[in-house]
Amino acid sequence: MIWYTEFMQIQRSLQKQIKDFLLPGKVLVLYGPRQVGKTTMVKQLVAEIGRQARFINADELFYREALASQDLNRLKNVVGGSELLVIDEAQRVPEIGLNLKILIDNHPQLSIIATGSASFELANKISEPLTGRKITFTLYPISYTELVITQGEMAARKQLEERLIWGGYPEIVTAVPALRNRLLGELTGSYLFRDLLALEGIRRADRLVDLLRLLAFQIGYEVSHSELAKNLGINRATVERYLDLLEKAFVIYRVGGFSRNLRKEIMKSNRYYFFDNGVRNSLIQNLNPLHLRNDVGQLWENFMMIERIKRHEYSGQAVNRYFWRTYDQKEIDLVEETQGRLYGFEFKWRQGKIKPSVRDEFLGAYSNAELQVISQDNFTNFLGHIDS
Repeated sequence: MIWYTEFMQIQRSLQKQIKDFLLPGKVLVLYGPRQVGKTTMVKQLVAEIGRQARFINADELFYREALASQDLNRLKNVVGGSELLVIDEAQRVPEIGLNLKILIDNHPQLSIIATGSASFELANKISEPLTGRKITFTLYPISYTELVITQGEMAARKQLEERLIWGGYPEIVTAVPALRNRLLGELTGSYLFRDLLALEGIRRADRLVDLLRLLAFQIGYEVSHSELAKNLGINRATVERYLDLLEKAFVIYRVGGFSRNLRKEIMKSNRYYFFDNGVRNSLIQNLNPLHLRNDVGQLWENFMMIERIKRHEYSGQAVNRYFWRTYDQKEIDLVEETQGRLYGFEFKWRQGKIKPSVRDEFLGAYSNAELQVISQDNFTNFLGHIDS
């Protein structure tokens, strides 16, 4: 049985950046959800740079104990004569931050890459010990821009509907259509919640799944934490804790309301988006083609929001993101604040215009802002092309 299409090595936008920052005495920390391609990308990078490297999987007890020992001789044996040390799933190592500090302090010419699928675990362990010694990156599911770079504009455009439905996890992008549903279900059920369920106080996967299903139907709408708690039969504090953990595990992304000038602007609510359309669709068991769906607008909005985030993250551009809505129902899907300017975007699968009343009120309150509709006709400019 053929499980995958003809092998396609996706050129990841982060690879060049990581290569440029791979400096002696620095620890590069690579976050990202499980199965997003962190290990594959790092192995490609190691092969490309040609430096003497050692690759360690911290899931293996032998290496985990050595890296946690704080024994300089054992740590030296781990490094050997390597110029580059790669530690995969570094959050598995107790006191990993302190041990990496010891390694860097005693091997000033050594470069280290530490990967982790649970940012909340790894960040807590390395932040203080590695102050001034680390550079952080995040790898997301395959972006539309990466497909353009790898396959060309026409081929990527032909896959647009597939990406709206199936998402961008490498295993799903390269799988034959007959296996996508099963593979996506396995990914959603097994990998994404593994780190969350291992944490103290998270006992039932069904609560997380039910919470995510509720969010899946509310893309593009403000989410009430109290209403979520009521529907799930748990208290609001627990809902907020789960939402925070799901953000840190790269399952969802939170966008707050924008308000500066108008008293009637909504600013205390949040909207939530999924880092991957395929995960969202798998959770609600709707992987139908677009012509059979009534949520195409939500799929488009989610896809554009997350692809825009990837663009800014990979290009190193600092942007504040909000939605804008008033109590009399005027709204803009995305407002970006960067370099003292405001840019508003309305996402429409098919061509459309921003309502004159919305445009007049927003631009009347924020004269330095620009507004634009993002549809199938102009989204490639919105996403941009990052140099490979």
